[in-house]
Amino acid sequence: MKIQDIEIFWLDVPFHEVPERHMARTHAGWHISEICRVTTDNGLVGYGETLPNYTWGRVTPATIERAKGRNPFELMWDDTLGAGLQMACFDVAGKAAGVPVYRLLGKKVRDWCPMAWWAIDMSPEDFAREARDAVAQGYTAFKQKARPWWDVYEQARQTCAVIPPNFKLDYDFNGQLVNAATAVPVLKELDKFPNMAIYESPIPQSDVAGNRRIRQQTRCAIAMHYGSPPIMTALREEVCDGFVIGGGASSVLRQAHQAEEAHMPFWLQLVGTGWTTAFALHLGAVCPMAQWPAVTCLNLFVDQLITEPIQVKGGYARVPEAPGLGVEFNEASLKWQVASPVKADLDALYAVVRDSGDKTWYRSEYGEQGFWSDFLRGNQPLFEQGVRLETWPNDGSAEWQELATRAQQAPVRCRVG
Repeated sequence: MKIQDIEIFWLDVPFHEVPERHMARTHAGWHISEICRVTTDNGLVGYGETLPNYTWGRVTPATIERAKGRNPFELMWDDTLGAGLQMACFDVAGKAAGVPVYRLLGKKVRDWCPMAWWAIDMSPEDFAREARDAVAQGYTAFKQKARPWWDVYEQARQTCAVIPPNFKLDYDFNGQLVNAATAVPVLKELDKFPNMAIYESPIPQSDVAGNRRIRQQTRCAIAMHYGSPPIMTALREEVCDGFVIGGGASSVLRQAHQAEEAHMPFWLQLVGTGWTTAFALHLGAVCPMAQWPAVTCLNLFVDQLITEPIQVKGGYARVPEAPGLGVEFNEASLKWQVASPVKADLDALYAVVRDSGDKTWYRSEYGEQGFWSDFLRGNQPLFEQGVRLETWPNDGSAEWQELATRAQQAPVRCRVG
């Protein structure tokens, strides 16, 4: 069996209403799902998916040419293929062998894998709305992006008010607590919410002493992306309680085996629609320590791109049992097809508004003059109560353009009174 043809096409898959409003700020590109379809000389077809604007590895023209004429069993462990092509090789290999993909990955340890709802940072009211949707759709865990331009205490209060006692929250700070001195008081306050379960990357992961201090003084588990600091340092210094693991199949299983030896739990983080989620379920099926809820962001999309949508029941999704990935491409999803993977973010100005009403205007979230960098530099107070983010989309007005020009040079501070 050899790969005869590899096709690539892009689908612009809509988000649900609440994530759409917030993802448009800086993550509009996540709409784009790149589908990789592999056809072999004996007529088998395999599918895989890449989110080209967010992925551990893109599929390039060079890797496509390298894969043509090769046996997918030779290729499937090669992470350099990129996400979609590697996934498609596993799919078609499983179909050729007549077994589900997890049989090619290792010994199955679970039939159902834990899954988490996911949301980018947003207002307390929208977080609560997302939490209600998560509960209604069978989830029991929610990974939220915690940011200093939102009132995290009010976010936690409103979220916890609409979820049952067994529903768990993970706050992902992406290092925005900056240092242990800032982090400990904030986290101790959040510790008071009984649904709070995990804090992810509260400060930069390279700060070993700071992370160790945080872990010693807070109630909830500390999660870190595997590899920073190096695994042996992380274990020796006891800086975290578990890991975030993602990437290609070889990398994931290598890291998962290390976590198993250390008896450290982790969650899989592989982002995409039903295709990526199916692959994550197969990986989770053979990784004993994949005990924390996996994050695939499946809940963002209005279409899973598969004929039988993956359902979450009691916080778990069932591992597919049919040959290959065990899911089939939904041809009706071709209505989302587009000619390019490029999708621009919202053109807008952003104001960080403090409880006093004082505002600081920014041209973007990221970049040299973005509010992300400004907070990390200590140029704004960290995790105040009452803080919020306001968006002013480009309305074509002279006022908008004048402020945009100023904010492009430096943040623009406006005092009340």
